[in-house]
Amino acid sequence: MKKLAALFQASYGELRSVRTITTMAMFGAVGVVLGSLTIQIGDFIKIGFSTIANQFVYYLFGPAAGCFFGGAMDILKYLIKPTGAFFPGWTISAMTAGVLYGCFFYKKKLSLKRVLAAELTVAVICNIFLGTLWLDMMYGKGFFALLPMRAFKNLVMWPVNSFLFYSMTWALEQSGVFRAIRRSA
Repeated sequence: MKKLAALFQASYGELRSVRTITTMAMFGAVGVVLGSLTIQIGDFIKIGFSTIANQFVYYLFGPAAGCFFGGAMDILKYLIKPTGAFFPGWTISAMTAGVLYGCFFYKKKLSLKRVLAAELTVAVICNIFLGTLWLDMMYGKGFFALLPMRAFKNLVMWPVNSFLFYSMTWALEQSGVFRAIRRSA
């Protein structure tokens, strides 16, 4: 428990740096642009690419910064391109995902096993469970009616998202980009 508290404290400390905030803002801008490339499949399933930019923030700055960033980006993306009514449940999911990814990645060695575990955890908790709950609350379509298709989509995308994040993060680590960001922040 002390390790988790220290992890959150270190992550919270990251938010005191102006360079950290500006780096988060740049990744946020990339996330907004990538968010415009979202593919909508029916009423309840969409495949988006903005998560990659968000995950870089969670990886670099941790769970506290990730929680703040996830919530802020959810609201900002809604203000820029509203799709339906605003529902705070999606913001809670984004913040929860930021905390979970931050706990898995922050100040830890990057490995495919860790990325797979993080992606599966976020997919199950935030996308399958909470996301289906929010859709049920918003549209009254029935939690168990929506659950199979959302679970299928997330389980199919799990290895794809994991490999995409792992390969991009590994390449940026090897090139020294993330080391330079950490040093300046």
